[in-house]
Amino acid sequence: MSWRAPDLRGRVAVVTGASRGVGRGIAIVLGGCGATVYVTGRTTRAGGAGAGPGTVEDAAEAVTNAAGETGGRGVAAPTNHTDDAQVTALFERVAAEQDGALDLLVANAWGGYERHGEDFTAPFWAQPLWRWDAMFTAGLRAQFTAARAAAPALIPRGRGLIVATGGSDLPGHYLGNVPYDMVKAATSRLVAALGHELRPHGVAVVGAYPGLTRTEAVVAAFAAQGTQPPPETHSPEFVGRVVASLLDDRGVMAFSGTGAQAAVHARRYGVTDVDGRAVAPFALPDEYRLSAS
Repeated sequence: MSWRAPDLRGRVAVVTGASRGVGRGIAIVLGGCGATVYVTGRTTRAGGAGAGPGTVEDAAEAVTNAAGETGGRGVAAPTNHTDDAQVTALFERVAAEQDGALDLLVANAWGGYERHGEDFTAPFWAQPLWRWDAMFTAGLRAQFTAARAAAPALIPRGRGLIVATGGSDLPGHYLGNVPYDMVKAATSRLVAALGHELRPHGVAVVGAYPGLTRTEAVVAAFAAQGTQPPPETHSPEFVGRVVASLLDDRGVMAFSGTGAQAAVHARRYGVTDVDGRAVAPFALPDEYRLSAS
């Protein structure tokens, strides 16, 4: 089984938090399918703050390079998604440059892993309070404000798609950290609530949640231990292939308000990873199962 890239020429997408990681992988695949992709993030060549390697300019160039003859291109759009004025300005820019056209928002910006350390798995009473703020402000709130700013561009067209990447489809399991567990559940609920309100306007909202992904940070973490990520991990581009398939699906409204791992969506669309491998959904061991479930 091999994945066939959909034709997304003429589509306009915004992918938030795309300087690196999953966001970058999604943006590259969308560009390779022919879409115009606005790549957002805080890290710029001019020295904007960020939590890792890669800049919005680098990512935008990678999108354009991946596009080849499809006509897709990447547009660097430096944005701090904790700054509401910058979020508003981003979508005003897209509207001005694309004559009001917007087909897809991928709400992916996520600051919850910044300053990640050994205390990430500490009990909740020993967790630093700034971690809660990072996850719910630079994570959940950033996804909400992006959707809020995108909706006025999507609604008049009576179609379009919002994809959120920050949720979880493992409600019966504890994710190892109280703020992290809660923000994942809240993001999944955000998908349901946004989907409910946007359904009458023809706009779909779907959660596509990565499993264990070979992002730059994950690869570096394993390298620091002298090992490599396990074979069950998938590439960031795998999630991009799923998002591209969702955007191409004329029946996507049937899934609006719901979320699932990218690997679950992939089975429906026949999506394989860049190495041609089918990816199994990520599962947690039984010791992570909630005692009340």
